[in-house]
Amino acid sequence: MAGPSTTSIIVPALNEAEAVGDLVRALRGSAPWHEVIVVDDGSTDGTAERAREAGAIVVRHPYNKGNGAAVKSGVRRATGEAILIVDGDGQHRAADAVRLVTRLDEYDLVVGARSAATQATTARRLGNALLNRLATYLTNREIPDLTSGFRAARRECMLEFLHLLPNGFSTPTTTTLAFIKAGYSVAFEPIDAEQRQGKSKIKLARDGAKFFLILLKIITIFSPLKIFVPVSVVTFLLGFGYAIWTAVRQSHVTNSSVLLILLAVVIFLVGLVSEQISALRFERRQ
Repeated sequence: MAGPSTTSIIVPALNEAEAVGDLVRALRGSAPWHEVIVVDDGSTDGTAERAREAGAIVVRHPYNKGNGAAVKSGVRRATGEAILIVDGDGQHRAADAVRLVTRLDEYDLVVGARSAATQATTARRLGNALLNRLATYLTNREIPDLTSGFRAARRECMLEFLHLLPNGFSTPTTTTLAFIKAGYSVAFEPIDAEQRQGKSKIKLARDGAKFFLILLKIITIFSPLKIFVPVSVVTFLLGFGYAIWTAVRQSHVTNSSVLLILLAVVIFLVGLVSEQISALRFERRQ
């Protein structure tokens, strides 16, 4: 039975000395967790000391590797049957932690889905909404919060996708898409996020494109036709439409329209091959 006593909490933290001590104490006071692991990702402000004083196990990186690298270090160090990932900035409520973990009796991944009103800024809310819409299309599953860092998972399932996790800030995106496309049971538990302490490490202009590329990367691994078919159809329609236009206006079909149609066929065939490779990958895993 999933519960706090079998769950390792992982807190990736970079220069979160203001919040990490109170967070660890709140977590430890909310339930008898198996262990609380703070991964200090090369902080320079005493984050490790504050976490250790509060009773956490501290794993320290000698330099900043990235949020995803910190999560991977925590997963490898964890000894519980389940893991709960909590951001170190104080925005996640300790009271919600037990609620997420107990749902692992039925699900393999439980994501704390933040309400729009409690997300940081208008720009961040709009960016997240766009990513959620795109992820919903790519997975055929309603995804209310793709980028929430507050999530509980079965450790054995998380280990399966550890090699896919980037070292940067796209770990929530990658794990959510990977679990869904691999056929695992995923739940989204509504939560309210608190105002974070300190300064956000994510920049919309810099990291937004990275999140988008991560979406495409994961979907091409698990369901390539979701990408290749729309591109092929658009290319074919452009070529066919241009062929009709030139046939009517110039009484002949140009090489450009023929090349576009051929390109559409090639893209579709590449998508079919990619789909077969994806299927073979999962047969080997099973």
